[in-house]
Amino acid sequence: MKKINYVLVILFMFISMVPAFSQNHSRNQFQVLVYTSPDRWHNITEPTAILEFQKLANRHAFGLTVTQVVSNFVDETLLKYDVLVFLQSTTRDLSAEQLESFKRFIRNGGGFVGIHGASACRREGEWFRKLVGRTFTDHPEEQTAVMHVVDKNHPSTMHLADRWIWTDEWYSYTEALTENQKVLITVDESTYDPDRTWGDENRHTAMGAFHPIAWYQEFDGGRSFYTSLGHMPELFKDPLFLDHIYGGIYWAATGLGLYE
Repeated sequence: MKKINYVLVILFMFISMVPAFSQNHSRNQFQVLVYTSPDRWHNITEPTAILEFQKLANRHAFGLTVTQVVSNFVDETLLKYDVLVFLQSTTRDLSAEQLESFKRFIRNGGGFVGIHGASACRREGEWFRKLVGRTFTDHPEEQTAVMHVVDKNHPSTMHLADRWIWTDEWYSYTEALTENQKVLITVDESTYDPDRTWGDENRHTAMGAFHPIAWYQEFDGGRSFYTSLGHMPELFKDPLFLDHIYGGIYWAATGLGLYE
């Protein structure tokens, strides 16, 4: 285990030092830019996730670039990609000019995929919060719970059973910030304890009967998919979860595979 962790740390340091790590095939369906912006909550997760993204790119024949460098958020660079994946990241490190380039990318029909920590954006501007769709408010301790797949017409959920047992950090959210948002998965709060919050009796994370976990929308000319799942590194080795992520990427990049 120590050897594996050492390899992951080295990989993460490598990605941090270079402008971008790219993986391409002779025939790419589309191009994906994964943006990571480490914080103390998710540093341990991102190296494993990046390794699994490389496997996804190999399996599904798409071009993959992984970067932590915000200077890639310029029009000339973003034009190379079909979808931007914010892996545990927000726009907090982007300059005003870089944010405008990101907006133009979406307005020109680009795709966005947010994973877990991307919704921790309460201090971000209104545009990004609406792109994500909802804003993280709180979470309890990591626990096992049962999710309900309420919409199986989307590529991110069509492979899933009606119910899905899962262990994660269950984020709670604000109300929807956009009107055309479509929820894909909810979590049943009766299957875990939303008030299990490290002994803090004043901290309550329940949302009630309707607790969304994943959703998608068309927003400002582009496509946006978000999943709350993915706090722990081991989760990125789960085939069902990886197919969930890839379904979101595929739809956000192409607009295809949606059955209504």
